[in-house]
Amino acid sequence: MPQAQNQDQNRNTSEAGDNAIAMLKKDHRKVEALFSQCEETDDKRAKTRLVREICAELELHAKLEESLFYPAAKRQAEEAEDTVNEGIVEHTGIKRLVRELKDMTASEELFEAKFTVLQEYVKHHVKEEENEMFPKIEKSPMDLEELGARMAAAKTRLEAPATRTGRGRSRSNGRHASH
Repeated sequence: MPQAQNQDQNRNTSEAGDNAIAMLKKDHRKVEALFSQCEETDDKRAKTRLVREICAELELHAKLEESLFYPAAKRQAEEAEDTVNEGIVEHTGIKRLVRELKDMTASEELFEAKFTVLQEYVKHHVKEEENEMFPKIEKSPMDLEELGARMAAAKTRLEAPATRTGRGRSRSNGRHASH
């Protein structure tokens, strides 16, 4: 393999697993595990809690993809533009279900149906990203290490308000905490 091509490959992959794609795949595995836990329980309170956790993870993941990963991919990985656009459209349906589910409890009539459809949407979305989009991006000149570092920093910033207040909102006024 020519040295320049080898350097590009090293820039796009990380044995430590901290490049942008590795980070997104870790998020995918975490949500898949939460979906599995949710399917395995009959306890409605536990299911409600797990679905809210899934929704929070999906919201954070979508913010990272939409604000950093997708724009970079569209600029630097032309081959992936169509699959990135499909991902953006898929996010619309997923976010709608997330908004609805996070305010529901497992005892409500449509909860299970919405949960099932959300799980199917997410499964389809992950499959397309990992089997179609990510391989195209990995072949591009994108610096996945640098993007991964920016995404990790953004994730830390986005998670910080949730850690401080317990829910990401100030208890007094319902707005996002700013300190």
